[in-house]
Amino acid sequence: MSFDPLTAAMDLGGKIIDKIWQDPAQRDQAKLELLKMQQSGELDAIKVQMSAILAEAQSADPWTSRARPSFLYVMYIMILAAIPMGILSAFNPDIAVKIADGLKAWLAAIPNELWAVFGIGYTGYTVARSAWDKKVGK
Repeated sequence: MSFDPLTAAMDLGGKIIDKIWQDPAQRDQAKLELLKMQQSGELDAIKVQMSAILAEAQSADPWTSRARPSFLYVMYIMILAAIPMGILSAFNPDIAVKIADGLKAWLAAIPNELWAVFGIGYTGYTVARSAWDKKVGK
């Protein structure tokens, strides 16, 4: 069974339209515009992007297949680090503030464009992966 990224994009677009527009007439108009985009070939770019994401997800390369789970582990560590930081702030608030300010400065040094690319890529991977899992039946 093969996965069709264009169909997944259309399904996702329809679901988003259903959630955004409450008025049935506006909802139908938005879906019509989505179909026009599909027919005019504007969704071909989305198909290519989703195909690349799926190829990456199915890669046997451990660096490729472990990148996103590794990021989640880093995020879990950052969230769990809030517990000792909270305890530290109870005993020595000055040191806790200095650590938090240092972390804030370090994250602020990352360019906004890089955050945007990362967010778009991660979101695209998540959507494609979810669509793939639903298609395969996992």
